[in-house]
Amino acid sequence: MRILVAESSASLRQLVVDRLASEGYDVIETEDGERVLELVRSERPDLLVLDAVMAKLDGPGVIRAVRDDPRTRAVPVVLLTDRAGEEEALGGLHLGVEEYMPKPFSPHELSARICRVLGRIMA
Repeated sequence: MRILVAESSASLRQLVVDRLASEGYDVIETEDGERVLELVRSERPDLLVLDAVMAKLDGPGVIRAVRDDPRTRAVPVVLLTDRAGEEEALGGLHLGVEEYMPKPFSPHELSARICRVLGRIMA
């Protein structure tokens, strides 16, 4: 399975990438929302892990663009955010994310949620 990780914090991005790679996932990474859109179309990932706040295009903007494109609309999204609260969570869910992870989070929990999302799409 191929996962695209887009996170503005280099240290957090590396933590997530290392964790997912150690579990056998093929991981692509970037820090930039516009680059996410290029990679989604060219690399065809099975899942996106997106930071809500990124350079050039934020997570919600990326999600809208992915959902508007018939070629990518079915790609599941896990949204990572510093903004913890019901309004933020509902906003993410209304955009069509499968999971919403407030920061800080446990890499083990993120991994479990990713596994659950991928299990749902494979069923």
